[in-house]
Amino acid sequence: MTAARSPFSPADRPQPGLRERKKIKTREAIRAATYTLIKEQGYDATTIDQIAERAEVSPSTVFRYFPTKEDIVLTDEYDPIILSEIRQRPVEEPWPETLRHVLHRAVELGTSEDEEVSRLRTHLMVQVPAVRSRMMESMSATGRMLCEAIGERTGRAPDSLEVRVYAMSLIGGLMETSMYWAEHDHRDDFATLVDRTLDVLEHGVPREIR
Repeated sequence: MTAARSPFSPADRPQPGLRERKKIKTREAIRAATYTLIKEQGYDATTIDQIAERAEVSPSTVFRYFPTKEDIVLTDEYDPIILSEIRQRPVEEPWPETLRHVLHRAVELGTSEDEEVSRLRTHLMVQVPAVRSRMMESMSATGRMLCEAIGERTGRAPDSLEVRVYAMSLIGGLMETSMYWAEHDHRDDFATLVDRTLDVLEHGVPREIR
């Protein structure tokens, strides 16, 4: 059985119009300015006014795209891509295989575009309480997206208890995986850690070998 071409490939993604391209360019400029400033002077010392000046936009523009400084660090464009990827997998494919495939593709996308940024983001999740708190808040939006995808594949209502529990268990597990990666100085291969996370969700905690 074969799947359609992956929307994770830039050549396969629908090309945005001029207005959307301008928005994407502005978001990327704000993010790049933020990451550069944080690396130069730390998270707490970095202000919205500094970000706006570095990105060559107004502070109001920064707030229009990102309600808080934490959102600049945490927000990405991957959720719709992941949902599209799930929907393009063969319907007869077991759900654990679909999930593992999609998350591996997401890891490839995130780390290939800028591994240094991925490391910085997870480092801030561990070191900055405000970033970690905002991350937990944003999990609900990703969780709702995942509920929709799981509901489509399983035939269950997206707001059913079982779907919600599974989706949020996965989201929470991936957040803990990211924090574990950062807490251990990013020494481990992140894709391998994601595999271990999915193994636990699928099979439970393995017994200690004595």
